[in-house]
Amino acid sequence: MDDAGSAPIFPNVRTPEDVFRDFRGRRAGIVKALTTDVENFYKLCDPEKENLCLYGLSNETWEVTLPAEEVPPELPEPALGINFARDGMAEKDWLMLVAAHSDAWLIAVAFYFGARFGFDKDARRLFTMISNLPTVYEAVTGSGKKQSKPPTSNGKSKSGTKPSKKTNSNSKPVKQSLPKQEEQTIKEEGGYKCGMCGGSYYENGELWIGCDSCPNWYHGDCVGVTPAKAEHIKKYRCPSCSNKRSRE
Repeated sequence: MDDAGSAPIFPNVRTPEDVFRDFRGRRAGIVKALTTDVENFYKLCDPEKENLCLYGLSNETWEVTLPAEEVPPELPEPALGINFARDGMAEKDWLMLVAAHSDAWLIAVAFYFGARFGFDKDARRLFTMISNLPTVYEAVTGSGKKQSKPPTSNGKSKSGTKPSKKTNSNSKPVKQSLPKQEEQTIKEEGGYKCGMCGGSYYENGELWIGCDSCPNWYHGDCVGVTPAKAEHIKKYRCPSCSNKRSRE
């Protein structure tokens, strides 16, 4: 085989980290559709319409639309006809079903890109990064990793010791003043945990936001909140609490 024949079909160079960022953006969009935007999502899934799909987009948005017309499509297709089951089952069960199918689609898209960009052993690294995030199903049902409350120096939890809801110019939460011994204990325990991915506050300097309806805190990336958006949020309600409220 000559040099031309041995060239890769898809010469674009992408890394597992690139594909993971795409996965995380699409996942954030779907989580938003099934939690904070659930009322709008529900209305768009009219059973009287044709086969509809829920697409998560890499820019952390979502859309309900018809499937692609070309065969085969550019990307693997989400579950078709999610709207037909909307009125035939309880809303909670329907959302859980859509969430489960969305998880399968997200994995399919990620590993489609892995094959397209020629990942070999690097695909394992991609899988590890994906596995560290809660599934869409877990985010919708609230069964993902829960935040562990920061302990005091005597090992018991104490109210009023989590970071302030506001952020500073470095996109880090401003913590209330704590005794040095207690602050050291929190660091040793791994810091505050993200209610979505379980990651610790002390692992990085990314934006964090706390729910005003429950004790949980979240990475901005995990719940689709950017520093610009955070500046305009007066009262934040996390995906789990928003989903509970929409069903009441």
